[in-house]
Amino acid sequence: MAKAASPGLDRILTLELVRVTERAAVAAARLRGRGDEKAADQVAVDAMRSELNRLPIQGTVVIGEGERDEAPMLYIGEEVGTGEGPGVDIALDPLEGTTICAKNLPNSLAVIAIAEKGSLLYAPDVYMDKIAVGPGYPAGVVDIDASAQENIENLAKAKGVSVGEITACILDRPRHARLIEAVRATGAAIRLIGDGDVAGVIHTTDPDETGIDIYLGTGGAPEGVLAAAALRCIGGQMQGRLQLNTEEKIARAAKMGIAEPNKVYAMDEMARGDVLFAATGVTDGNMLAGVKFGRDSIQTHTIVMRSSSGTVREIKARHQDLDKF
Repeated sequence: MAKAASPGLDRILTLELVRVTERAAVAAARLRGRGDEKAADQVAVDAMRSELNRLPIQGTVVIGEGERDEAPMLYIGEEVGTGEGPGVDIALDPLEGTTICAKNLPNSLAVIAIAEKGSLLYAPDVYMDKIAVGPGYPAGVVDIDASAQENIENLAKAKGVSVGEITACILDRPRHARLIEAVRATGAAIRLIGDGDVAGVIHTTDPDETGIDIYLGTGGAPEGVLAAAALRCIGGQMQGRLQLNTEEKIARAAKMGIAEPNKVYAMDEMARGDVLFAATGVTDGNMLAGVKFGRDSIQTHTIVMRSSSGTVREIKARHQDLDKF
């Protein structure tokens, strides 16, 4: 007998989430290529917040635009929704890849995940070491504490290809110079990205389409939780370790309930239970098309997923009621 879905999350919320990311994506897309990261981020935040407050949920933002003193809206701990319906944790990034959007480069997204209350890692806004691969591999095929060479070789063996046919995605940052050198020394290829590591992790789930087999390196912890939520729905493996390398960061994390500063978090420790995830393209990318503005309509492309059912939907929408944006 099939296990019943958790009563805490109604599947109708899956499609409601699409409206949330669509509205944020359209708002940000109006400022593509304008060179103003802050303005693009702000309009996406405002649009997402407005739409979230229409949802029949008692929502708490656990991954947001920053901690309360640093973010005027959608800060960590903010309550959203109508106040009726299930209590849920929310992880969001109204504009994943602000620089990408400002420069009108590929793979900028509006992203959100929700789960039952207490199911998402309450992570401070610090860096996180990450490693991720897509579905279809044996458990433990990669390990955050193994060397780049070991991980690349183990993945190639599990995939049944030579190391030279593996491509790693890494953020193009000076801090990754040694990692990049170590990966290239194996003979594997690298796709360097300037921003947007949620998209980078998600791309590992479909290497035939995206050309990316593994994600490696250090990026934001909030983005790590969002990526883990997506992988819970699509399938894959991910590990993360918060970089709590100062007393101030350790103390801040402790206030959020993190007692082990060096703990390695598995994917299902960052995002547990029934998880819903949605992402709408702002700019054109490997998996999602960006928002397209027509004379009489707006087109959006969204992927929305649910972990309990394993359902992945792609929604290409044409919006003719332009007033809703």
